[in-house]
Amino acid sequence: MVTIGIDAHKRSHTVVAVDERGRRLAETTTGSCSDDHLRLVRWAWKLDEKRLWAVEDCRHLSRRLERDLLAAGERVVRVPPKLMANVRAGARSFGKSDPIDALAVARAALREPDLPVAKLDGAEREVRLLVDHRADLVGERTRMISRLRWHLHELDPGSEPALRTLTHLRNLDRLAQRLAGLEGPVARIARELVARCRALTSEINQLEEEISTLVTQLAPALLAICGCGALTAAKILGETAGIERFKSPDAYARHNGTAPLPVWSSNRARHRLSRNGNRQLNAALHRIALTQARLHPDAQALIARRRANGDGGLEALRVLKRRLSDVVYRALRADTKIELRLVA
Repeated sequence: MVTIGIDAHKRSHTVVAVDERGRRLAETTTGSCSDDHLRLVRWAWKLDEKRLWAVEDCRHLSRRLERDLLAAGERVVRVPPKLMANVRAGARSFGKSDPIDALAVARAALREPDLPVAKLDGAEREVRLLVDHRADLVGERTRMISRLRWHLHELDPGSEPALRTLTHLRNLDRLAQRLAGLEGPVARIARELVARCRALTSEINQLEEEISTLVTQLAPALLAICGCGALTAAKILGETAGIERFKSPDAYARHNGTAPLPVWSSNRARHRLSRNGNRQLNAALHRIALTQARLHPDAQALIARRRANGDGGLEALRVLKRRLSDVVYRALRADTKIELRLVA
């Protein structure tokens, strides 16, 4: 069987085919349009009837390529950039180029038989796009509010609105009424910023309603977890990108960075905090853990038990996050079964 590694870029893709021992068979470079991808499939037909395509996992660059290959009936796996970099570092060749990277992608696919299989995007991508768009709008609104506060301070020091109040429409309306009678360029700029903040707030609120509706349909079991609101559930759905990619709760914990790393070399077993994994997922689990530490009796009992055994507060919270990773994994599995029944 031939394994074909692809180093994807914005305007071109470099492709290297290797045999079962990782020896280079052929190499080509193609464009990034659908017609170029079809020509690439015809090129691969001449190599072998059995083919496995390995694409470096850069979704914004490789999504169209994966979609065209899957539509042509090809098998595609995704190679994490870290695996590709490790293979390239251990190779005999020196330097870095597109053919070297494509060859490293193909050899990484040969070395790792359980790589995630590419599939067509589902509802999770729609949720992720909406969540990311909302985060961009919130960041833009925060920057505008910061500039607005400087202008309000110049107009009337000491009378600025309280912190975290300019994200509500009623407070922005009151501020607009107060600025309506003032003259000068500072007041005019402040009024424009208030109007933009108001428009952004309305759009953010509409996005939150849309996200809540989607998540309620897709993840009822996830929403049932104490401390997991609609936005946190949407972040988990989007960043997980399909729970069927993970064969066990331990694999999911490794992905989200809650599984501790073994760091011992003698008789005493020891682990330390992992800084690896998807940090967006880790942050979502952290928010759930903080809420449960305040409100959930079982979580409070776990933290109290760990602290009584000598753990610090942060260490006890990490243990809670690891348990929550398993809870989220089971909830996502249950929601997947519900979604499949609805589709059927």
